Amino acid sequence: MSLSGKKLDWARIPGPVRACCAALWEAGHAAYPVGGCVRDLLLDRAPGDWDAATSALPWEVQALFPRTVPTGLRHGTVTVLLDGMPIEVTTFRGESGYSDGRHPDRVIFGVGLEADLARRDFTVNALALGPEGGVIDRFGGLSDLDGRRVRCVGDPDRRFREDALRMLRGIRFAAQLGFALDPDTAAALARNAVGLDHVSGERVKGELEKLLLSPRPQLAALPVELGMLRRFGAEAAVRDLSALQDLPAVPEVRWRAFCRATGLDITALPVERRIRRAVLREERPQPALTGRDLYALGLRGGEIGRALRILEAHIAAHPEDNAAGALLPLVEGLKKEGS
Repeated sequence: MSLSGKKLDWARIPGPVRACCAALWEAGHAAYPVGGCVRDLLLDRAPGDWDAATSALPWEVQALFPRTVPTGLRHGTVTVLLDGMPIEVTTFRGESGYSDGRHPDRVIFGVGLEADLARRDFTVNALALGPEGGVIDRFGGLSDLDGRRVRCVGDPDRRFREDALRMLRGIRFAAQLGFALDPDTAAALARNAVGLDHVSGERVKGELEKLLLSPRPQLAALPVELGMLRRFGAEAAVRDLSALQDLPAVPEVRWRAFCRATGLDITALPVERRIRRAVLREERPQPALTGRDLYALGLRGGEIGRALRILEAHIAAHPEDNAAGALLPLVEGLKKEGS
């Protein structure tokens, strides 16, 4: 069923978000839920975050609400706290100049909603919800939701030159939503891949981890093949990461498998200590004889633990001996030592 012309019921919007928009309307400002929360509602997904775009200037937003956090005043963003819910409220803005390949050099307030939507990364994130429930779509986002496509707003080369992190975000959205990358957007990834060298390791780690924990972690092969992660040690070559999908969606497990498959140096990324330990820990083969087998053979208590450690060391040096028949003489020797 096509999403074109579809309306959303404002009753599906959490009370604090409705109250936030209502307060802005009553003060004479325009205000719209915008971006990923609108996309997720249309896809019947539970939004993780709630964002609103408004004609109100940041200090006007701060004056309207008793509890706010100046999240990014320079870029027009104030986090409004209502009933314990954070709502990121951002003034309509235009942007120009991206000398660092990540942030705008100049932010211009006083533009309208359409200009604000035009600066966004992907069409499926450039959607706004009107006061009557109509979805405001100026760039074909609804058609792309219907077609299950991730497509840049406007010229994809320009979007990726403005903010290189958008390249990883686009792949991550495709993996999370089960969408395909639009051909023009995919081609622009290859042309602009080197731009990711200017993005902080912290932001790369955040996007890459979301990608690895998604329903389609095998798409993490794309930034590797395009050379986006070469500075972190990942070898730029065609990779088959389909096995990641069969692993538990646990950071330690999927990071470990990803690093093993691609050569990525986990110490080059600012990951948590537990993830670094999990990836760097030497993977040792398990002996063919288990603790239960050793108990049946007459070992008890600490003898079992000691025997397992000796067996592990033995098969690490002699993997061809990892069979019950080959290990039994070693266990018998240990029993004699302890008698």
